[in-house]
Amino acid sequence: MITKRIIPCLDVKNGRVVKGVNFMGLSDVSSPIQLADYYSKNGADELVFYDITASYEERAIFTDILKEVASTIFIPLTVGGGINTLEDFDRVLKCGADKVSVNSGAIKNPDLIAQAAQKYGDQCVVLSVDVKRVDGKFCVFAKGGRENTGLDAIEWIKRGEQNGAGEIVVNSIDTDGVKKGFDIELLKLVNEAVNVPVIASGGAGSAQDFIDLFKEIPDIDAGLAASVFHFGEVLIPELKKELRDNNINVRI
Repeated sequence: MITKRIIPCLDVKNGRVVKGVNFMGLSDVSSPIQLADYYSKNGADELVFYDITASYEERAIFTDILKEVASTIFIPLTVGGGINTLEDFDRVLKCGADKVSVNSGAIKNPDLIAQAAQKYGDQCVVLSVDVKRVDGKFCVFAKGGRENTGLDAIEWIKRGEQNGAGEIVVNSIDTDGVKKGFDIELLKLVNEAVNVPVIASGGAGSAQDFIDLFKEIPDIDAGLAASVFHFGEVLIPELKKELRDNNINVRI
């Protein structure tokens, strides 16, 4: 049985970790370096670092903070935000990232995934997709959830896999920060559509939400969350114990 991964996410703005609800109303949380160190020592399987305003502000990612985070931790690090070119991939990997997450950059240039997969390998390329229901359809949003692209989310994700994305992160804008559970309906559709690992993001409010995720979608690979971990509402060692008690395989 594949081990399920528990992944904290650092949404970074102006060098600080922030968190909002439905991608809006961001509030300050902590230093990304302190939080990264904490998670690395307290059972996180991986860490995701998003420079959440890089695409919207059309600038490069904060490499100085990223280097310090990468040098602090001993778990795999995925980095995203403002990734638009192969040069951006190269720069982030040289800062210590293990995987690079692309979102708006792939929407602007769909060939970017294929180019990066060819140069760095599929395992290095993560397609992150911000999804929101619009008139009953799952639509892809760009620029930190600010812009509806009109793209059908499931078709876009399938295309990303075909182009060489080795992993998919599904960010549900509808459930983001609401803490009422993951978007099971959306995640089931994505998980059925692709054969690469799928990471669920958006909506975790308790350990039970992770249990429900892995019970409802046994094939899904990982659960990603931010505020419940940042504010100590869910402690990763305790979460993993509860998951194991519910016959869900995790690394203790």
